[in-house]
Amino acid sequence: MPVSMLLLLELLISSQDLYKLIKKQDNAIVIDSRPFSEYKNGHIPGAVNIDLFQLHWFDTTKRGIKDFNRQSRLLLSNIGISKDSKVIFYDNVSGISSARGVWLLLYFSHKKVCMLDGGFEKWKREKLPVEVKSNQLRNTQFKGKTDSKVIADGKEVNKSISNKNVTIVDARSREEYVGSEVRAARRGHIPSAVNIDWTRNIENDAFKSKEKLSKIYSEIPKNSQLITYCQGGYRAANAFVALKMLGYKKVKMYLGSWGEWGNRIEFPVEI
Repeated sequence: MPVSMLLLLELLISSQDLYKLIKKQDNAIVIDSRPFSEYKNGHIPGAVNIDLFQLHWFDTTKRGIKDFNRQSRLLLSNIGISKDSKVIFYDNVSGISSARGVWLLLYFSHKKVCMLDGGFEKWKREKLPVEVKSNQLRNTQFKGKTDSKVIADGKEVNKSISNKNVTIVDARSREEYVGSEVRAARRGHIPSAVNIDWTRNIENDAFKSKEKLSKIYSEIPKNSQLITYCQGGYRAANAFVALKMLGYKKVKMYLGSWGEWGNRIEFPVEI
């Protein structure tokens, strides 16, 4: 399959295919989503650095989403993304910050996006080139249209709890789910949520095969509307990517996740 089709359809790209793509310099923007302290010690040639953990967002009120859209468009404009750009995110493994980048661009209806499967660790293992010089950002005016089919706010999640046609997937650890690890004013999980820790998606730094992933998510109905969440919408983004790869058509991520839910007393919790 041509690389461009991989970018368009698969949400993942291999190290070898990315290496071919950057050699062609074919309108590709490679984004290292790790902290700058790691980027400066070595990164994929030509990659720009944006630490996506800077964009935590725990307010999904109407005003909160409006502000999130504005700030995200500013961020994507500063990276230099235009409607024709092929965008590849990576972190150290097939991780949570690169998955958040994929989700973010899909939210803004930009389909030419994927993440590097295996991340920088696999890239280095395959002895592909590494550079240390920083690469400059190029500003554009990013105007992507938001897609409500991939985002859920607190109000929608609250309505979904008793809806048999909606499955809520908690991508956090078992400890967070049962409430023995507390990371908000309240402990526990969203009522009716199914706990599938995002780390189960990964093996040897990369996503598991579709066969193995299918077994992990075998209890999740294919025709259900899915909503993933975690603490801040990063692990949930990894679950979002895994589910999309498995062919689930209706998948949303709850942007505010437990960082919002666990701190808003009007929302119910379960332990």
